[in-house]
Amino acid sequence: MTKKVAVIMGSDSDLGVVGEAIDTLRELGIPVEARILSAHRTPEEARKLARTAREAGFGAIIAAAGKAAHLAGALAAETTLPVIGIPVKSSTLDGLDALLSTVQMPSGIPVATVAINGAKNAALLAAQIIAVEDRVLAARLDEKRRDMAREVLEKDRGLRERLAREQKEEDGE
Repeated sequence: MTKKVAVIMGSDSDLGVVGEAIDTLRELGIPVEARILSAHRTPEEARKLARTAREAGFGAIIAAAGKAAHLAGALAAETTLPVIGIPVKSSTLDGLDALLSTVQMPSGIPVATVAINGAKNAALLAAQIIAVEDRVLAARLDEKRRDMAREVLEKDRGLRERLAREQKEEDGE
């Protein structure tokens, strides 16, 4: 059975960003549990979730937060499961504050960090981590990569065809 991924957001305002991670995980057939927990306002609940996540069947935790963005680090301090931080863009510093707060972890407490608002990559990274021991999921990820390559090649073909038509029109053909 595929491990679950916990998707934790610091505020309900983060759902607009985090929704893409939830959708991506579901598309890959990965069970998702989403929660709103705060490193500062609900530290005991966040701590409990992180400490019990492995036993509850989770294979990774995704944590999204803006501004001070301590959620991913607070969760990582309480578990040895992989924690992936999504720095969320806010009105303050365009998310740079969240990025720096998420990526600058002390030695021994790693948090994998994706781009500001990079929810899709967070989901894909969680899936890749779980797929290390899940061949079915690994095959789904391989297919997703092939699909992405096909899409790019289709766009490339379309561009080349359009440019060739435009060139013919310019040449008066």
